[in-house]
Amino acid sequence: MNLVEQPELGDRERVFRDRRDAGRALADLVRTVAPPDALVLAVPAGGVPVAREVADRCGLPLDVAVVSKVTFPWNTESGYGAVAFDGSVLLDPARAATVGEQAVAQGIAATRARVERRQRLFRGAAAPLALAGRPAILVDDGIAAGLTMRAAVAAVRKAGAGRIVIAVPTAQWETLERLDADVVVCPNVRAGYPFAVADAYLRWCDVDEEEALALLRPVSARPD
Repeated sequence: MNLVEQPELGDRERVFRDRRDAGRALADLVRTVAPPDALVLAVPAGGVPVAREVADRCGLPLDVAVVSKVTFPWNTESGYGAVAFDGSVLLDPARAATVGEQAVAQGIAATRARVERRQRLFRGAAAPLALAGRPAILVDDGIAAGLTMRAAVAAVRKAGAGRIVIAVPTAQWETLERLDADVVVCPNVRAGYPFAVADAYLRWCDVDEEEALALLRPVSARPD
């Protein structure tokens, strides 16, 4: 794995004020590896404030890669799979086995509907992502188990993207080792369990769709 990190922030908590502050720190590292023709792809909704800072500070265009977790019926904060913007599904077989086939099918269908709705909300009538041969920088606010980011990478690679960079402010070391990207940029790498993305931030709250949409300005209003 080609990892770009900030060693002085490693294995520390509460290192970023909020997502915008994290995005600024991330942008400083992304600049060192970002191809000049790259497209920044935010994973909504929490990745949008981070990606907005990265795109603006690196002088790169911003778009969105809609991906959503397939969550447990009894815990909507934890997932056993993910659905990407192209409809593809990634499951953790061991975790999915605890749910049952019928519940998994229902969970995938509900998540696919959520992804399609968010695609319409965030991208509107914009043309599909044109990624063939183009470098892509996938940005989220952090990576814990990694299913969402792995699904995003697989969909972007399937769409023909060239060099793929994953850029997140914080992530678990054990998860980073399983990611399939050309470069991973992560200032705050932490090891061990339990791991929570929120622990890297002083201020943490959900990003609602209205805030994310405003930061995207929106994609559908921009020329191709």
